[in-house]
Amino acid sequence: MKTKVANSDVSRRQFIKTSGAAAIAVPLIVQSSVLPGRGVAPGDRINLGIIGCGGLGKENLKACTAQPNVVVVAACDVWKDRLDPIVEKFKGTCTGYTDFRELLKHKDLDAVIIATPAHWHAIIAIAAAEAGKDIYLQKPMTMHIGESFAVRNAVRKHKVICQIGTQIHASENYRRVVELIRSGNLGEIATVRTFFVMNEAPKGIGSGNNTSNIPKGLNWDQWVGPARMQPFNPNLVKDAFYHGFWMDFSGGWTPGMAPHIIDLPIWALDLGFPTEVSASGGRFVIKDDGDAYDNHEVLIKYPNLTMTWMSSLTNSYGFDFAKEKKSQRRLGVYFHGVNGTLQTDYDDHLIYPEGDRMDGKMTPPATLAPSPGHEIEWLECIKSRKQPSCNPEYHIRVDVPIQLSTLALKLGRTIRFDPETEKIVGDEEASQMAIPEYRAPWKFSKEYL
Repeated sequence: MKTKVANSDVSRRQFIKTSGAAAIAVPLIVQSSVLPGRGVAPGDRINLGIIGCGGLGKENLKACTAQPNVVVVAACDVWKDRLDPIVEKFKGTCTGYTDFRELLKHKDLDAVIIATPAHWHAIIAIAAAEAGKDIYLQKPMTMHIGESFAVRNAVRKHKVICQIGTQIHASENYRRVVELIRSGNLGEIATVRTFFVMNEAPKGIGSGNNTSNIPKGLNWDQWVGPARMQPFNPNLVKDAFYHGFWMDFSGGWTPGMAPHIIDLPIWALDLGFPTEVSASGGRFVIKDDGDAYDNHEVLIKYPNLTMTWMSSLTNSYGFDFAKEKKSQRRLGVYFHGVNGTLQTDYDDHLIYPEGDRMDGKMTPPATLAPSPGHEIEWLECIKSRKQPSCNPEYHIRVDVPIQLSTLALKLGRTIRFDPETEKIVGDEEASQMAIPEYRAPWKFSKEYL
C-alpha cells in the first residue's frame, strides 16, 4: 500500500483520515503481585482523589470512573460550588476538602488527579509525590523551568506513577504520523513548524470586571495561592479557557496549547532539550482585563533542526488548515523533509512530495499499539508500576522549550540552554527568573533541583 500524497491539483488531494479519539475501552491490567510500597493487591480497587473540580478535572474523573475498581474517595476545591457536586455524585465514598494538604492525608488514598489552574501544578504535584500518591497532572506540567525539573525529580525520587494530561498523545492520527516520520520516507528533516491561532480581538474576555465581590463559598486567597494577589475577576474563574489571558495563572496561551502540539514532533523525532530559544511578541491588539501576550513567535533550536511556534489571538488564519472561512480555533504541524512535507493537525495528515522523490515510498505498517485512552493508560500503569507514555521524564522535553519561550519573551533576548547540565547558559538573570518566587507562605521546593 502506497502512502497517500498530495499533488498540484488541489481537487485531487487525498487526506489520510484517522480517528482523533482513540478511547478504546480495555480492562485494567491485573497481576498477581502486590504493588510495591502498597498493601493493595492489583485486583483490588484504586482509591482516587481529585484536586480541582472544574471542567477539565471532571472530564478526567469521568474517564477514570468509567473503569471498574476505581472508587472516588476524596475531592478538593477552594470553591464550594464546584466541590459539592462532586462529593454529592460520589456520596457514600467521597470526602470533601478545601485544602489539598488535608486531602493528601486521606486514609487509603492511592492516586490523585490534579486539575487546578497551572500556577498550582508544581506545588501540589510535589506534595502528592512526597505523600506517595500516583498523579494525573493536567497540562501545562508547570509554569517555570525550575518547577519542571522539580516535578520530574520529585516523581523520580518518590517512585510514583505520573501522567501529564496531554490527551491528544493517545490519538491514532498521532501514532500514524510518528510511524511516517520514523520510516524515513520524508528524508532528513531540518525544519518543523507548529502553530495555534484563534481570534479574540479586540475585546478579549472583556474589561472592567475586576471586583471585590467574591462569590460566597470561594476562598479567593487560596485560589490565588502562590501567585501575585490581585482583585477577583469573574471571568478568570469561569474555566481553563480564561486562565490563558492572565500571565500569573497560565503563562499565556503557549503553555496552554503548545504541550498538545509540539509534543508530536518531539515524540516523532525523539528530540531532547533545545540549545537556544528566541521569542518575539507582546500584547498588541487585545484590550481586556487580562495581561497576557496576544501574539507569540518562537524559534527553538536543536543540534540539527529548528522548530518554530506561532500563537496568535488576533487572527485565525490556519494556512492549509483554513478549510472554512469562518473565524475559529486552528492548529497544525509541518514536517519539512528533503523528500517532502507532512502536514498534520489532531485528526488528519497529508504529504506533499518534492517532485518524484517519494515515488515508490510505501506507507509504513502500524506498529504503535492503540492507546486505551490517556487516563486509562495511567490507571493501567498504577497497576503495573510502569510509567505511562507522558510521564515527566518524557514530558519535560515538551515543557522546557515552552517555559524557555515565555522567559525569552519576557527578557526580549535569546536564552541558551545546556542539555547536558540542564541549565541556562551565560545569563544570570534568566537563571534567576527560571526559579519562581511564590507569594507567602508558599515556598518553592529547591531541594528537588
